[in-house]
Amino acid sequence: GLFAGGLAIALLGVWDDLRGADAKKKFAVQFGVAAAMYALGFRIDILSNPWGEAIQLGWLGLPFTMLWIAGVVNAMNLVDGLDGLAGGVALIAIATTFAMAVLRGEPLMILFSAALAGAVLGFLFYNFNPASIFMGDTGSMFLGFVLATTSIQTSQKAQTAVAIVVPIIALGFPIADTLLAMMRRAARGAPLFSADRGHIHHRLVDLGLSPRQSVLVLYGASLVLGGAALAVSYASSRQVTLFLVALCAVAWLALRKLGYLSLAKAQQILAERKRNLEMRTAVRRVGSALRSAERLPEVWAALRTAADAVSASAIAFHLPELGPLAAGFDEMPRHAFRARFGLFPERPGHSHIELGWADGRTHVDRDTEIAIELVCDHVSAALDRIGRPCNAGAEAVPQRVASLQR
Repeated sequence: GLFAGGLAIALLGVWDDLRGADAKKKFAVQFGVAAAMYALGFRIDILSNPWGEAIQLGWLGLPFTMLWIAGVVNAMNLVDGLDGLAGGVALIAIATTFAMAVLRGEPLMILFSAALAGAVLGFLFYNFNPASIFMGDTGSMFLGFVLATTSIQTSQKAQTAVAIVVPIIALGFPIADTLLAMMRRAARGAPLFSADRGHIHHRLVDLGLSPRQSVLVLYGASLVLGGAALAVSYASSRQVTLFLVALCAVAWLALRKLGYLSLAKAQQILAERKRNLEMRTAVRRVGSALRSAERLPEVWAALRTAADAVSASAIAFHLPELGPLAAGFDEMPRHAFRARFGLFPERPGHSHIELGWADGRTHVDRDTEIAIELVCDHVSAALDRIGRPCNAGAEAVPQRVASLQR
């Protein structure tokens, strides 16, 4: 089951690295594999608290198990943001699983954990800063899958009071980073699965640490959590309670130091939320227009609307068959900021959208970038549907120009 499930998750990662997979496709495969693992015995059947009170989940064990496996898979994927970070955190969690398997006499889990630890250690030799090879979604999702399933297996023989607490503590850093990311994006009105620079490792870099120092700090935190997980697995209910209270206090202080609990940023977050919701609503309207577009002039009109939605002063639409279609660039200052977005990332070429801003900005923030990427997806789908532009009413496009000022 581990081999088959791991192979399926790895193949999903290969597809995602090569072609790109949206959140729906990823979750469909991850939940399907998680359901299969439940059927094979990798399951969470009990929820409990430190005082020994246990709840038999019954049929709810299936959704809990699926959420756990898919959650850890995506958590490892999200923390893969600095050289060596995901691999090192995974190695520490695997070492914790190995130690628990040794203490509980589980030879199969000992074998799996030792084999994976050796592979990750060899990989880290080339992946630690400065990295010469990179993990990609293939590696991070595979590691998350193995960690999720083996942690379930090794915790099944634990005391009822800590059966699910132990793997949560051992994987505390990636789980916490994922939960913070989801809450942060929900509060800002951004897509839950969009990338940003608000992760814990980004905050450490913003505090002045180098990428290597940030990774080492997070290694240390993961080692502490791994040791805590081992200690909790053999503690009494009272000791577990005290341990969890102390762990929560330390986590609260760390989050405050990293700026996650700053009330001063609440007003800024609310303003960003309003802007993002308005921008996403406008992008949905543009997407609806592009889905019904039958000729190139309709695509161009939708793009003009999209430029307004992201506060751009000018827009150009570059297609090899037609040359550029542009609006607004003549009125822009010479040194105004411009950005280019490809329409077909998997088909490199000259098809792209170029946007210009005359508001003094020097970069495109991540929320605006996400909105433009969504528009590009809609445009590429529309172009695939209506065929080559030269056969789609190109002669009716207004404001065609021969070239753009560079």
